[in-house]
Amino acid sequence: MNRTRFEKILAVATAVLLWQLAAVIIGEEVLLVSPFRVLLRLSELIFEAEFWGTILFSFKRITLGFFIALAAGTALAILSYRFRIAEVFLWPYISIIKATPVASFVILCLIWLSSSSLPVFIAFLMAVPIIYTNMLQGFKSCDSKMLEMAEIFRFSFGKRLLYIYFPQVKSHFISACSVSLGLSWKAGIAAEIIGIPDGSMGEMLYQAKLYLATADLFSWTVTIILVSVLFEKAVMFIINRIFDRLEDL
Repeated sequence: MNRTRFEKILAVATAVLLWQLAAVIIGEEVLLVSPFRVLLRLSELIFEAEFWGTILFSFKRITLGFFIALAAGTALAILSYRFRIAEVFLWPYISIIKATPVASFVILCLIWLSSSSLPVFIAFLMAVPIIYTNMLQGFKSCDSKMLEMAEIFRFSFGKRLLYIYFPQVKSHFISACSVSLGLSWKAGIAAEIIGIPDGSMGEMLYQAKLYLATADLFSWTVTIILVSVLFEKAVMFIINRIFDRLEDL
């Protein structure tokens, strides 16, 4: 085990210990449940079919919103890079989306969308400005001398993409995905808590709060964190492998 991993494990263990101490000092499960009680409740939930169905319901919608944002943000960044007029006309929309609170969008979108499709749209809406901005910055940071050389030697679009654009955009793309993945989950779950679609993790959180089921509230929160982190790790691993393959060509 390397030092960095050991330090992370130690930090997590310390956080759990402090949580346990706080729960003992407060002495009221309604206010703060102990990590042992959360673990016990989770061990009960994982054997319920509804638990996995609820995770799948939210997972499908939030990840769909993220991948649509990934495709749309990249396409819009390419369009803005090629045509400055596109960047000018997109600027107010991107600025408004970045500045408007998630809750405002959720309440507004409830007028137009069903509660079950709300997490898809909100996850998309929160991720697309980050992906668009980072990707556009990546394209703009491309070495002008390299582009001039490609023009002189009449590189095909495929060669320019592989040897010039991909290496320059890689760090911006990875950064955009890393940030927007977490935000998509936060925004998507917030949308579910407000919209309360049947069978969602957001509904489970709302019901736990409504009935003061603190153990359930913490258990679902831990579940959301774990699913979000695992999904982010999987996506980032795939993206890094794709870029590694492209660099080997």
